[in-house]
Amino acid sequence: MLTLALSKGRIFDETLPLLGAAGIAVTEDPEKSRKLILPTNRPDVRVVLVRATDVPTYVEQGGADLGVAGLDVLLEHGGASLYQPLDLGIARCRMSVATRADFDYAAAVKQGSRIRVATKYTQLARQHFADKGVHVDLIKLYGSMELAPLTGLADAIVDLVSTGSTLAANNLVEVERILDISSRLVVNQAALKLKREPIRQLIDAFSRATQPA
Repeated sequence: MLTLALSKGRIFDETLPLLGAAGIAVTEDPEKSRKLILPTNRPDVRVVLVRATDVPTYVEQGGADLGVAGLDVLLEHGGASLYQPLDLGIARCRMSVATRADFDYAAAVKQGSRIRVATKYTQLARQHFADKGVHVDLIKLYGSMELAPLTGLADAIVDLVSTGSTLAANNLVEVERILDISSRLVVNQAALKLKREPIRQLIDAFSRATQPA
């Protein structure tokens, strides 16, 4: 049995065509089912639904053989022990710094003043600002990041940006791009040895499906 860990939403939706290229179809809709383990058309493959931030842990600890996780999650998790054979090129976005439109971010950074930054990506944010020599007080939040500058909780946020429409709707502006994000296939090292052939077949199918036409 191969167990693939996925998170609901964009990653799940954009992984389905890749599974289809490998001849695998999930036979239940996660939005209509309360099940956390979904069957597929193959008796030897199943999908487990977990939080996006938990995918690396499930794969690393053997709760799943493979998973699909965003680069943001992998870097924040520190998934050095995971085999990452493929950048799938799905769920693309970017990690950026954003502030209120009236906040002079460039001046604050140039002057070396201490700024308050709200984010759920504390490790990545700490490293980014340390590399720039900027002193920051990090505030860990899990949702509604845009509220932090609007309420005075923080001067800036570090978050994922796709179209930028949510920032614009809340009078925030993207002031610095940190890195581009896409989702990776990650594999448990022990599973790679014990289930080498079926995992290799899946990797090859995903690789072919993500190659430019």
